[in-house]
Amino acid sequence: MTVTEHEVVIAGGGPTGMMLAAELQLANVDVAIVERRAGHELESSRAGGLHARSIEVLDQRGIADRFVSQGQKYPLVWFNVNPLNIGDLPTRHNYTLGLWQKHIERIMAEWLSELSVPIYRSSEVTGFTQDESGVDVALADGNSIRAQYLVGCDGGRSVIRKAAGIEFPGWDATTSWLIGEVEVSKEPQWGMRHDAAGIHGIGKVEEGGKTWARIVLTERQLVPGGEPTFRDLTEGLIAVYGTDFGAHSPKWVSRFTDLARQAAKYRERRVLLAGDAAHVHAPVGGQGLNIGVQDAVNLGWKLALVLRKSAPESLLDTYQAERHPVAARVLQTTMAQIALRRTDDHTKALQGSFTELLGMDEPRKRIAAMMTGLDVRYELGDAHPLLGRRMPDLDLITAAGPLRFFTLLHGARPVLLNFDEPGALDITPWRNRVQLVHAKYEGPWELPAVGRVAAPAAVLIRPDGYVAWVGDRTQQGLADALTTWFGPALSSSSC
Repeated sequence: MTVTEHEVVIAGGGPTGMMLAAELQLANVDVAIVERRAGHELESSRAGGLHARSIEVLDQRGIADRFVSQGQKYPLVWFNVNPLNIGDLPTRHNYTLGLWQKHIERIMAEWLSELSVPIYRSSEVTGFTQDESGVDVALADGNSIRAQYLVGCDGGRSVIRKAAGIEFPGWDATTSWLIGEVEVSKEPQWGMRHDAAGIHGIGKVEEGGKTWARIVLTERQLVPGGEPTFRDLTEGLIAVYGTDFGAHSPKWVSRFTDLARQAAKYRERRVLLAGDAAHVHAPVGGQGLNIGVQDAVNLGWKLALVLRKSAPESLLDTYQAERHPVAARVLQTTMAQIALRRTDDHTKALQGSFTELLGMDEPRKRIAAMMTGLDVRYELGDAHPLLGRRMPDLDLITAAGPLRFFTLLHGARPVLLNFDEPGALDITPWRNRVQLVHAKYEGPWELPAVGRVAAPAAVLIRPDGYVAWVGDRTQQGLADALTTWFGPALSSSSC
């Protein structure tokens, strides 16, 4: 048996696991991924897009253009069957990026290769034991890895979550859908169709010189488990459309349900959960991949500071405090959308009222900000509307010239922006951990779902892009915020 050592082991090399690995590597943490697949290629397309906040997160690391250049922009999000225009949301990325998960994973894998993150492929975590100083991670091949922390990014059936004994409460499935990609010999009826069973759809996917039909069918009776066959899909097509359109050569066929569950806690001592390992729900609205990536960006810098002993281990408790409510709300909104898809007259009446409501500007903007992730606010106080919210990507004027704010986050380090006179703020005890940038900004400060807010004199921004402190031409509360998020002050000799 071979024992390898890393500071952090991540079980699962999907988007959440890869994003977390990149965040840790940017902080010079020795991190490795254990992934059961031999390569990053996916047979199925899986998730189909990135929402505005996820694109902002990638932009904060300087890699958003890699994804945007290979996807298609749509100036809307969907809430159930309601398309919501997001072209007027105050962000550079006021669109949904249509890009299949297999391409998202390919681009991420290329980034990890540049960062030299090791990935143990064709391998799988089968269990672990933990003690006061670390975790012994058992692999399927009989070898093991010793790590200080283990993070389960291994999906809804997470081995890590189960082995940690973390409960996974929620709601059982009520509806199931068949989904697949096939070739067809007859032109299908593209678009959505409604009947007594629910909503069905056939979309066009063009790839490799071929045109595929991506099919989603609401099953007339709940099928809670089991892998469907191509025959199940063709019989489902005939039941809904009266024909299978000459379907042949299936690329893949799968099934999903509206099962909704969330881990009771995201941490058990030295073991943490992120992404689908922590929360599962129906894919309506395209939330899953997006909140998983944002879980990773919330956790990565915190774990790095704890490993470097710059911050106490209690900093990891803020990961659950901040991210658990976000996923809980996503579970609620996906359940609401599934409920609105019922076909009885009462639900149709409710959907009609909801459609009318979303036709109004203020409700549309609020729901759109929620669906895009732009309205997330962590409970950091109410002294200023910016507190706990994502920092806008402002066009700043600095001594080094004009720059976008997000460029200051490329290295995943915190930033203190001073809009007052140079020298107004002194952060000498934290200067090795926090960037102090003197800047000017003349434009409006506008937040999604909030509107315009008063211009601050200074703003402290965490590596994940969220505001931790807002100044009003004094340093009141700044030292406390710096200590809370980036550890205690260092002596002058240590600086």
